[in-house]
Amino acid sequence: MHTILMIWKYSSYYNTPARLVVLIREICNAIITQCHNFVNGDRIFEALKGDTPQEAHACLGTCIDVCAQFKEAYFDYKAKSKNQWKITTNALFVRLDAFSERCQDIMHLTGTIQQFNKLQKIEIGNTKGKTMTSSVTRIFEEFNTAVEEFMTVSYDIMEIEERRFDDDFFKFRQRIKELERRLASVLTQSFDDSDTIIGKFKLLDSFDGLLTRQIIQDELEKKHVTLLELYKQDLKIVGTIFHEGRVLVE
Repeated sequence: MHTILMIWKYSSYYNTPARLVVLIREICNAIITQCHNFVNGDRIFEALKGDTPQEAHACLGTCIDVCAQFKEAYFDYKAKSKNQWKITTNALFVRLDAFSERCQDIMHLTGTIQQFNKLQKIEIGNTKGKTMTSSVTRIFEEFNTAVEEFMTVSYDIMEIEERRFDDDFFKFRQRIKELERRLASVLTQSFDDSDTIIGKFKLLDSFDGLLTRQIIQDELEKKHVTLLELYKQDLKIVGTIFHEGRVLVE
């Protein structure tokens, strides 16, 4: 970026907005190519099939960071040019932004897989425990089926020119939302079935990681008041026991 700034200041022929646009776009293309060499669709699917979605997730995060750092460097040097680089941002970064958005979409996929993988170890207790655990198992199996079907696409999901990704990813997300609704229903029923505050907290703890998903979070907000009321009741009981115990000792 410093070299580009020097070109802008001292070149007699290459210091025009049109030439600067071409130069920045070419750098963006080079960054996208290097990121694609670092992690492509095949590597992502290999990680998912090998039960290591966290590796693909980390690689995608690195790509997003690199894209963001380049844009940050550009704006730093734009300020150093005393804002003489009066160019529409979209004209420069339209392809880089599209690539970054694609990385974010696929990170959503890998993050979802990491969260849903926790379902395979969940066992729910209390009177409805067996039924609820079976429901969770079915949800997990259907989730795996959805992922496997998504991975049958015939194109590289990291190619931003491939527009079929948008439709396929939209269908995948719709299926996941439906599974989330069912999971939220299981969670709330199990929550109501647990008759102690400790049991309710243990239940929530077993679903840790999934509770941040919006549909599940929205459903659980209704239960926050219940938890607070139970907590207040327990505090009153403890206070009463402590007070009566002190009286007996005296």
